[in-house]
Amino acid sequence: MSTSAAAARERAGRGRFGSLVATLDDRLVLPVLLVIATALRLPDLATRGTWDADQGHDMLILRRLVQDGIVPLLGPPTSIGDVHHGAWYYYLLSPAAALTGGDQPLAVVALIALAGILAVGVVWWLARSIAGPIAGVVAGLVHAASAAAIDESTFIWNPNLIALSSAVALAATWRAWSANDARWWVVAAIGTAVTMQSHVLGVALLPIVAVPFLLDARRRPGMGRVPLAVLAVFVLAYLPLIVNELTRDFSELAAATAYLAAGGSGGEVALPIRFVIVALRVVSWPLTGLIIDGFPAAALATIATIAIVVWRWRSPEPGERLATRWLGIGLLWTVAFLTLAAPSLAGVIRGLPNDHYHAFADPMVVVLIGIGAAALVREVQAPLGPAVAAAGVSALLVWNLGHLPPAVNPDGGYPAAELAAARVDAALSAARITRDDAIAVHSLPTFKSTEALAYPLVRIGRRVLAET
Repeated sequence: MSTSAAAARERAGRGRFGSLVATLDDRLVLPVLLVIATALRLPDLATRGTWDADQGHDMLILRRLVQDGIVPLLGPPTSIGDVHHGAWYYYLLSPAAALTGGDQPLAVVALIALAGILAVGVVWWLARSIAGPIAGVVAGLVHAASAAAIDESTFIWNPNLIALSSAVALAATWRAWSANDARWWVVAAIGTAVTMQSHVLGVALLPIVAVPFLLDARRRPGMGRVPLAVLAVFVLAYLPLIVNELTRDFSELAAATAYLAAGGSGGEVALPIRFVIVALRVVSWPLTGLIIDGFPAAALATIATIAIVVWRWRSPEPGERLATRWLGIGLLWTVAFLTLAAPSLAGVIRGLPNDHYHAFADPMVVVLIGIGAAALVREVQAPLGPAVAAAGVSALLVWNLGHLPPAVNPDGGYPAAELAAARVDAALSAARITRDDAIAVHSLPTFKSTEALAYPLVRIGRRVLAET
């Protein structure tokens, strides 16, 4: 297949409009997209993100890692029993935490925001390499302005890294295949491994990358040491878990077994209905956000994405045709997998950000939008094609810019937790309880952990019992 043919045809575009976009692409588009992404993510970064038990827990672990050298072998706890995500989530955030000795959450949030900004650039490159400059502009702009993607960039949480890692995995997969360069499979493996480490449901990305890898190995034997390097990436990614299992009586295996033996949870909704709900959530999330915040918009965005897949399934350009089928089947697999593996997604609860769980699918969705817009400009006679593309993209941008996260999170973010900890510290001091005395923190309701308050108390020097 040849991506250069697609790029050449796209540069021809529709007269002056296509030529203008092609010219701007190499000189200005990527920097402009990154500036837009930065401008929408960095302002009010200290207050936009939520602060709850998950954030307090992560900062306590990072603080121990960078201050005391206590290396975690497991990542954050999942919502399924006592199973955990991967420890590499902490390792990747540790450089930012080390800058302030683990005493400033803003440094960690800034690194997550940077990951969100870089994801825009990777998405732009992937869409551009598949269907040309217009596709790159549209995909990059949609992802830069996505309210969901912006939200993912503004608070500490393990799923918030997977938009970048998944975009890297997908882009490297496409590069390895289309450019016949097997070395890119190692990059694809790294991106996939980071996604799987950042969230257990990220395992859904594995076959989307692995199938092209296996097909490439079959069509082009003699990859040299690349397969060994790919295997080494995954062994390294799961080495902390292996060490944990060997030194802690296979605690994760026991926890997973116990959860499965108990029958799991969330499977009350009928399978066909659950499939439709999950499909709406997966496809519309990066385009229109939470489905209960705008169901008609979510439904239209989902239908449009499906229509693009159906339309471009038979694209006359071989590269675009293959990419559309790959991404379309990837989304279908994602929805089917999550329907069975994450039945709780059938229930939508405002304030519970579990749509971030499937952010690994976000790059697939926005790249398809870019492919569709470019095809409209290229193949549907002007002015209809360009007008429909411009109207659709404009509608997405207006919707998302009207649903941006507020400058201050409703829970007050970390500054509110810091003020609460200061009040507790003052009350304890007034009661003559010194900072050398150990204190216990209890939570109401009791099922909530205490780390949201424990972290700022520890940070100001209080000894807190049972912090995690």
